[in-house]
Amino acid sequence: DTCNSTLPINDLTFNSSLLQCVEAWSVQNYILRYARTLDNTWSFILSAPDSSAFIGIGFSTNGQMTGASAIVGWIPSDGGNGQVKPYFLGGKSPGEVIPDRGDLKIVNGSLKIESVSSRLYMSFQLTAELPRQSILYAMGPAGFFPTSPDFRLREHRFMTTTTIDYVTGSQSVVKGSPHSKLRKTHGLMNMFGWGILIIIGAIVARHMKQWDPTWFYAHIALQTTGFLLGLTGIICGLVLENQTDANNVSKHKGLGITILVMGILQVLALLARPDKQSKYRKYWNWYHHNIGRVMIILAISNIFYGIHLAKAGSSWNGGYGFAVALLALAAIGLEVRKFLNK
Repeated sequence: DTCNSTLPINDLTFNSSLLQCVEAWSVQNYILRYARTLDNTWSFILSAPDSSAFIGIGFSTNGQMTGASAIVGWIPSDGGNGQVKPYFLGGKSPGEVIPDRGDLKIVNGSLKIESVSSRLYMSFQLTAELPRQSILYAMGPAGFFPTSPDFRLREHRFMTTTTIDYVTGSQSVVKGSPHSKLRKTHGLMNMFGWGILIIIGAIVARHMKQWDPTWFYAHIALQTTGFLLGLTGIICGLVLENQTDANNVSKHKGLGITILVMGILQVLALLARPDKQSKYRKYWNWYHHNIGRVMIILAISNIFYGIHLAKAGSSWNGGYGFAVALLALAAIGLEVRKFLNK
């Protein structure tokens, strides 16, 4: 199917020759046809590959999924009847996506879906002076179809957001959410603070003591900078959670606060550091070194977990994984050299 091909469905309640056509989501080959076919009545046909999954189109006031209303359709691969349902997208968890709800004014009897030549054609009509211009497109997980009685959806496999001008047909892909900069800042601050500088500071303290007192001041500078960056990252995360009403970040948040507490304890430990000749110095060393090691392990784990939660993709995983690998190789090499010198 393309915008230049003839529409292969005929049993429509509106004149399909009036429809304007746009390549709505070229990556997934979604095509949207639409037109004002009556006064304050808009007709839509969403065409997509039949990939044994539900297809969805949402209409949002702010470009976000939460708070939008959507129309979702599917035809089970076992030959069952196709179904189309409106949903209210109250949140990002399956329990908050509620069927037969939403604020779209759907014309009675207009919800239809059929499969033609391995493509799904979902048609519907809305009563509106002008439909919302922020549109979400989604494709469900392969092999899953909502079933009675709750018709609950699983998390989509792919999703994109666009804005459309219904008069000209021009559209643009929304590159990120309004919170994407804050989310990126949260990730980068924590990654460089807790996940890189703190590790470098620990390596300096363990292997550079022959350059006394330079190693000590370098260690303090690195750990202080890392702590401040990490603190900034955690504050950004708390603000982000408040703005997005995220409900799947409790473990990530808990680990982050634990890491922050450990970082504060390390700073306080510096102020209470006994003299080298003190009999308590060995206990202080044990505490300071081991708390630091645990904090680094938790920080690396939580950074990768945060990348997973944000669905940031392989570039973030690969980039940070490469940095950790380099630091690990450097630490191992220095440990080997230290052992040989002994």
